[in-house]
Amino acid sequence: MAVSFKSALLSAFALALTLGLSTGASADPLTENFDTGLPAGWTVNNLSQPPGTLAWFQGNEFVFDAQQGAPNSYLAANFESGAEFSTISTWLILPTSTYRNGDTLSFYSRTAEFSEWPDRLEVRFSNAGGTDVGSTATSVGTFSTLLISINPTLQVGGYPEEWTRYSATLSGLTGPTTGAFAFRYTVTDGGLFGANSNYIGIDTVQISAAAVPEPSVYMMMAFGLGMVGYARRRQLRA
Repeated sequence: MAVSFKSALLSAFALALTLGLSTGASADPLTENFDTGLPAGWTVNNLSQPPGTLAWFQGNEFVFDAQQGAPNSYLAANFESGAEFSTISTWLILPTSTYRNGDTLSFYSRTAEFSEWPDRLEVRFSNAGGTDVGSTATSVGTFSTLLISINPTLQVGGYPEEWTRYSATLSGLTGPTTGAFAFRYTVTDGGLFGANSNYIGIDTVQISAAAVPEPSVYMMMAFGLGMVGYARRRQLRA
């Protein structure tokens, strides 16, 4: 049966509309420099055992300056997350959002110069969102996806002593996913008298959405597919 040029164009338009609706926007872009401390909507949860007196806090310029902005415009965590001898696990959880493959989290981190007490930082992702990190120093709750581990084996000198950029790109998601990123300061044998844990900072946290083609690009793609189908049908008719 012959297919008219008008029918081919309508089919192409329908395809473009379907592609546009199914793609949608990725996570809202974010840049956080911690100029005023803990941002609204971010959650701190100290599950260190036994816990100390201090969790994530405004940076101290007398230890080191921020990566950019005012000297204290960064967030820090240190050995005071735990007691004298402690397994430290202090969470910093970003607000829940909708993510897709290709969305990227980046940040800067460092420790103090000439540090003799190793630090470790993890970046984790939950494909459920929220703030469920369990209830113990070793639990991770729904944040089971480990994206980055800085100094995973707690080596002296294994954590950078100058601001260093890290990034992680989401992949393996089955589609638009309600999720959340989290930083976890996690150090065994930490605390004031422990062999590990000193002081770390994070700064310039950014979330970049995956590149999504403009609707006009989908229209052109669909128009091309429609024209190919129309030409083939004309050939079959001939």
